[in-house]
Amino acid sequence: MNIKIVLDGKIKEPYFKLGIEEFKKRLTGYTSLKIIETGSMSDFTKTLYKSDNKINSYIITLEIEGKPLSSPEFAQKIKNIETDGGYNEIIFLIGGSEGLPNEARQMSDFKFSMSKLTFLHQEAVFILIEQIYRAYKILNGETYHK
Repeated sequence: MNIKIVLDGKIKEPYFKLGIEEFKKRLTGYTSLKIIETGSMSDFTKTLYKSDNKINSYIITLEIEGKPLSSPEFAQKIKNIETDGGYNEIIFLIGGSEGLPNEARQMSDFKFSMSKLTFLHQEAVFILIEQIYRAYKILNGETYHK
């Protein structure tokens, strides 16, 4: 399963870049992960919606109003998407300071809340990528989760 994290903005802080790169390395044995930084989430979602990718992509939007999941539940969600057979990738969409545009929210297959707290988009990427790594450790019965 391929995973993409699309964020409205850039990862600027070096400490977030280092942490994100570390977890990308750790994920190498489990999944392919790509981070796409965009200046316009609206343009990205319009392009995605017009392409054939939408058919094969499971889109998860990060939204405060979304459904919160524990780490084991998040791992199970990823497993269910992978085993469904209809998808070749998971795309996580993270909005900027104004949140996600309506087009992105309407495309969502699942609205996910990491917390009731608001995070910088850079923080959200770091937390999300760590949780994706944790999910694969859980799914493989490995010890990182504890």
